[in-house]
Amino acid sequence: MKAIVFGGTSGMGRAVARRLAERGDAVFLMGLDAGDLAQSAADLRERHPKRAEIGHVVCDLEKPEGFAAALDAADAALGDFDTVVVTAAMFASQEALEADTELARRLVTVNYANTVAFCEHARKRLLARGGGRLVVFSSVAGDRGRKPVVIYGSSKAGLAAYLEALDHKFHHAGLSVTCVKPGFVKTGMTAGLEPPPFAGEPEQVASDVVRAMDRRAPVVYTPGIWALVMLVIRWLPRFVMRRIGF
Repeated sequence: MKAIVFGGTSGMGRAVARRLAERGDAVFLMGLDAGDLAQSAADLRERHPKRAEIGHVVCDLEKPEGFAAALDAADAALGDFDTVVVTAAMFASQEALEADTELARRLVTVNYANTVAFCEHARKRLLARGGGRLVVFSSVAGDRGRKPVVIYGSSKAGLAAYLEALDHKFHHAGLSVTCVKPGFVKTGMTAGLEPPPFAGEPEQVASDVVRAMDRRAPVVYTPGIWALVMLVIRWLPRFVMRRIGF
């Protein structure tokens, strides 16, 4: 693969980038901080069996005007990428989002509108060269309207619907779309929150995601137990959902 990992300097994105580099894939990093990108690129170079150079560029999901230039940089470094992995996103608690309408607007814009815009830039390039892989992290929070994640969950629900429709429309043209739905994962984003049952680790998620990429699976729940958990949650009657705090 010639893979872009957007969000590859921390958490699940870093774990995915490491796994790809360790098996010899070409990797290009996108993220917010130039220092973190340089440090992560150096780490991946040491892990790569051929000590391949790892390109990187600053790209901010809140600044969609920079998407095209960032993808140009990736194409130049990789010689035309064939895989795009998007783990970058915003997260905030429901309490914080209810207290700050501007924060809520920013989160929904980043997690849905701007992520879709980035994917559209990537989609057009991949289709122009015959297809490829688009792997985007949504969340189990988007599978059902739930009290603890009203706003965050809605942003991920919209993203998941977009990815499913994209797969339906462009699969025949060679575009493989994988929607990743992690449950609670122990990362910097979730630091300070009480881990629920079945909490995952970034390395476990990376293993599941790379396996799904290789199989071109349209959806992957990770850790896998969440597929069963959310199957039950999706079938619960509304009156039950009103009563429980999940």
